[in-house]
Amino acid sequence: MTVFINIVLVIVGFVLLIKGADFLVNGASSLAKRFNVSDIAIGLTVVAMGTSAPELVVNIISGSVPNEGPDGVMTHDIVFGNIIGSNIFNIFLILGVSSVIYPLTVQRNALWKEIPYSLIATFIFFFLVNDVMFLGSDTNQLSTLDAIILIVMFCGFLTYIFMNLTRNPEETDLVEDIVVYSSVKTTVMIVLGIAGLIFGGQMIVENAVEIAKIFDVSEKLIGLTILAAGTSLPELATSAVAAFQKKSDLAVGNIVGSNIFNLLLVIGATGLVHAPLGFPPSLNLDLYFVMGGTFMLFLFMFTFAKYKLDRSEGFIYLFGFVFYMYVLFEREGLGYGIFF
Repeated sequence: MTVFINIVLVIVGFVLLIKGADFLVNGASSLAKRFNVSDIAIGLTVVAMGTSAPELVVNIISGSVPNEGPDGVMTHDIVFGNIIGSNIFNIFLILGVSSVIYPLTVQRNALWKEIPYSLIATFIFFFLVNDVMFLGSDTNQLSTLDAIILIVMFCGFLTYIFMNLTRNPEETDLVEDIVVYSSVKTTVMIVLGIAGLIFGGQMIVENAVEIAKIFDVSEKLIGLTILAAGTSLPELATSAVAAFQKKSDLAVGNIVGSNIFNLLLVIGATGLVHAPLGFPPSLNLDLYFVMGGTFMLFLFMFTFAKYKLDRSEGFIYLFGFVFYMYVLFEREGLGYGIFF
């Protein structure tokens, strides 16, 4: 009975989280529109941050609750598992589903700048958290300095976005028909959105940890699966709808942008609040999947139809996702399984 209540509360938490993000995006978009901010700027900033808000809230809350590994080292499995798992869901599942729905065309700008930047961000993150491998330290952790580096990289990405908008102000509207609400309704939506994010995130983290304890599974597995899937729902909804409406730029840009936001903003902000964050080395395998999936996206732009993620490549991503889930459960259920 206790497990059932925990599961119900996790579901309620996700509903609050997703609706909170929705209210916050709509309210913030209305506010931005009142100040004559362009639709594309809203799409690349407010909406992109809105779809990453669930990960940010869950991580800020869970960052204060480290867990002790079998070797006695304190790590933050949920913090890193949530983000890495969310990025894997974004690349393999959401891009796969979206491109199967409708082949996705990718602009040259995204191909040569945004996708490589996402890959570079992943490599830098990999370097920063693997102190044992690269620096000969006793433990792996994300320090305050590491968090600042990630935040600086995120600011550089935002600068690139606004410079690009200045150069190409007429290109691709990512947001359509933004409703401008009254001042009172806009304020209420923003307040309710923030409240939904905070309370929903709190419910999810607390009950997910309880479920992990009841079933004697690692918090890392919870972060890589339940939390990653739940916090990726805004990206899934946005990209699937964009694919149905044949808006490739929004579908691809949403995923690539979200992965950059997750690694740089969400982990960076969590690190600034809770550093040092202990990084479990077993998550390196999951990081390899993130790197591989991002590199595949770059390669797919030169196979079959150029500058397009077609349905066959979408099915490859979906197969990759199934393979990853097999590897994940094999590793968590049987030590390191057949791979280590």
